Amino acid sequence: YPRPIAMISRRSLLLSLAARPPIGIAFLGTSHSHGPAKVDTVRANPAFRLIGVSEAVPNRPDVPVLSREAILRDPAVQVIAVESQVRDHARDGLAALQAGKHLHLEKAPADNMADFRRIVELARRGNLLLQIGYMWRYHPGLNLALDAARKGWLGQVYLIRGAIGNQLDAARRPDWAEFKGGNMFELGGHVLDPVVRLLGRPRRVTPFLNKHGQFRDTLADNTAAVLEFDNAMAILHGANLQPNSGRYRAFEIHGTNGAIVINPIEPPAVTLDLAKAAG
Repeated sequence: YPRPIAMISRRSLLLSLAARPPIGIAFLGTSHSHGPAKVDTVRANPAFRLIGVSEAVPNRPDVPVLSREAILRDPAVQVIAVESQVRDHARDGLAALQAGKHLHLEKAPADNMADFRRIVELARRGNLLLQIGYMWRYHPGLNLALDAARKGWLGQVYLIRGAIGNQLDAARRPDWAEFKGGNMFELGGHVLDPVVRLLGRPRRVTPFLNKHGQFRDTLADNTAAVLEFDNAMAILHGANLQPNSGRYRAFEIHGTNGAIVINPIEPPAVTLDLAKAAG
C-alpha cells in the first residue's frame, strides 16, 4: 500500500515556501503589450528574483538591462519570459529552451506551426516547463464551464460560442496587420483554447478574415471561425472595431440539458441555466 500523505499546516507550508530561494527569472524582450505589466508582476512576487531584461522597460530605469547573450548564459536565470514582438516569439523561445531554461512564452507562441512544434518537442526532450500566455487557463468562470460540460450537467454539448474583440488604436493596427489572421491570430487564441480543451481537434475549420474598418492598412479587423466536430460546432468571433469591448467578451457552452454563459469574461459573471437539476 502507498504510504499516507502527511498533512502540513498552513503555517508550516508558508515557512517552507519562504525558506526556498527565489526563482531567478529574466525577460527576452519587453516590447509586447503585456511585457511591462509582467515585469511588474514578477517584481512584486517574492517567489521570483528579477535578474534582468534584454530591452529597457519604458519609464522603469530601476529594471536592470542585460544583453541577450548574458541572459541566456547566466546559470542564475532558471526561467526566461519571452515578451518580444510576435514575429520573434519562436526564435526567442527556442533560444531559451536551447539554453536549458524553463520558458514562459507570450502568445502567440509562434507565427507558424512548424516552429511551435519544435518548441514543444524541445521542451519535452529537455524536461523543461513550457507555459503559454493564455491567462484564462486559470479563469474560475471558464474552468467552471468546462467542468460542468465534462461532468454532463449540460447534457450533450452541441454548440460553443466565443467572442473577443477590442477597439484597437490606429497606430497599432500595422503591427497586427503583419499576420494574415489579424484579430483572430492575435486575440482568438483566448477563446479557441477552451474549445480545444473541451472538444479536442476539430475535423474542419472555416475562417472568415475580413477587413471592414475604414483604415489604410490590411488588418483583418472583423473575423470569425467556425470549427466543426463530429457532434458539435464552435463559432468564434473577434473584431478590432468594438467600443467598450470588455463588456461584450463572452464564452458560452450549450447542451441538450442547458447552457452555461460567461458574460462578461472579466470580471467573470456566470449564468447556469439547466432544464433538469444537475451538479
